[in-house]
Amino acid sequence: MDRLLLTLLCFAFFALCLYGMWRGWRRQARTQSVRVPPFPAVPAERGELLLQTRGLYVSTTTSGHWQDRIVTRGVGMRGPAVLRLYDRGIEVDRAGAPGFWIPRDSVVRVGTAKGMAGKVMGTESLLVLTWRLGDVELDTGLRGDDLSVYPQWIEQAKGGAQV
Repeated sequence: MDRLLLTLLCFAFFALCLYGMWRGWRRQARTQSVRVPPFPAVPAERGELLLQTRGLYVSTTTSGHWQDRIVTRGVGMRGPAVLRLYDRGIEVDRAGAPGFWIPRDSVVRVGTAKGMAGKVMGTESLLVLTWRLGDVELDTGLRGDDLSVYPQWIEQAKGGAQV
């Protein structure tokens, strides 16, 4: 009887922890939906395709705060993605989640990083696009399948931005 009671208490504590995490995630999404404008939809006319790479969409965070994950409007979940660079912007095409568009003139910086919310590595193996969305500056990270294309992305995607 004591063992059953202890097991039920452990299960109840675990369920309470899961509920607390779920509530925190939803509260953060509500707060960010006021602070962060909606992400741009991918336009019908994108321009000429310049580069494309596959990889793992890691997350989008507030620029300079690599642990402050943006969770509103479905951009908080990581998963497989294709990053496409066009004349007019960058398409982030995520499998099983809504994609979004980064206009070329809103790109502030393009570079690499060791970590971002949800993924930390020992080497500079994340491609990070820093861009402006309204008054908010964001970092969007991708762990590419082929790291050798990063220099091309850094050179071509910046479009007047700093490296």
